[in-house]
Amino acid sequence: MTTAYDFSATTLDGDEQPLKEYKGKALLIVNVASKCGFTPQYTGLEALYRKHKDEGLIVLGFPCDQFGHQEPGDADEIRNFCSTTYDVSFPMFAKIDVNGDKAHPLYKWLKSEKAGFLGTEGVKWNFTKFLVNREGEVIKRYAPTDTPEKIDKDLAGVLG
Repeated sequence: MTTAYDFSATTLDGDEQPLKEYKGKALLIVNVASKCGFTPQYTGLEALYRKHKDEGLIVLGFPCDQFGHQEPGDADEIRNFCSTTYDVSFPMFAKIDVNGDKAHPLYKWLKSEKAGFLGTEGVKWNFTKFLVNREGEVIKRYAPTDTPEKIDKDLAGVLG
């Protein structure tokens, strides 16, 4: 059986990060963008991470420029924006595609594990979120409009 821990991704610093390093942790995997109407969710995502990281929650941010060219920056610009505007301390990764032929393998797997609205597989917009339990299984997919505060209510069952 494939789990989230079977994948790896490139960090904003250009290093290959095996997700198995997060084994035993719950993951909230989010495709992010700096110029999106949902960008203020960075505040809630960071608050969620800080509140629950000692309980085993890791938020993973994956910048994506596939929706309205809302993540135009390079790794340095993304890092600077996230740190100075939202004080992001959770792990951030290099820009990826989440849909199409060049979609990152992690996202191909996430989408196949939990379909979206009306059973659609493709990610519809920035700030789509996938909650992964401590066993590496996708347990819930959240729409971009689902706030981190709403997700907080679901974490007791995953972190407990």
